[in-house]
Amino acid sequence: MVRAARPLAAFVLLLLLMSASWPATALAQDEDALLLVANPALRDLDFRETVLIAAPAPNGGYIGVILNRPTRRSLASLFPEHEPSKKVIDPVYYGGPFSRDALVALVKTDAAPGAGTVQIMKNLYMAFRVNTIDQVIESRPNDARYYVGYVGWRPGELQAEIDRGLWSVLAPDLNIVFRKDMDGLWEEMLQQTKRIRAENLGPRFRGDGDPYAAARTAAFSKVIFEPR
Repeated sequence: MVRAARPLAAFVLLLLLMSASWPATALAQDEDALLLVANPALRDLDFRETVLIAAPAPNGGYIGVILNRPTRRSLASLFPEHEPSKKVIDPVYYGGPFSRDALVALVKTDAAPGAGTVQIMKNLYMAFRVNTIDQVIESRPNDARYYVGYVGWRPGELQAEIDRGLWSVLAPDLNIVFRKDMDGLWEEMLQQTKRIRAENLGPRFRGDGDPYAAARTAAFSKVIFEPR
């Protein structure tokens, strides 16, 4: 996953992800969006026990946000002079370590909410541009979820992390994205990935006491991940 340690590095990588050749709205196919469930062995403070949604970026990488990290801050507390922000009910979420000082939004809508957006899946767009996010806040404040920071992967990076077994992959679900109570989401999704692996791999490959189970899990995730 991409880390943004310095503002300049973050800005340069953002330009790479959102290249000049990217149209105002870039469309992703439903099957390309991924729900990523962190492996229990992933101890990184930013990603431990997380569930992410990610979709292809035009440069061949992936871009997404952490779904289950609500903060204690409201949007109104971040923008006290912006009256429409007071209408947002949900807290602001921590979306990831890339551009932590940037606000992005996942918007539930059947059409692009404005320029500088990526279609994550059907009826779900990620908005990056300030003007577009402002318009969403002013016109449909609670049809979106707001995040500080996000996650980006260069081409091949997410595939490599899945190959290493860092993430299990599930199909995205709009209800999960906008779930009100995120407590326990990671545990629920983890159990779901275990159940799917058991059903698909059969008893011989469930890995109880098997030192090669992690390798098979990574291989199975790769099969799910690779495009048809």
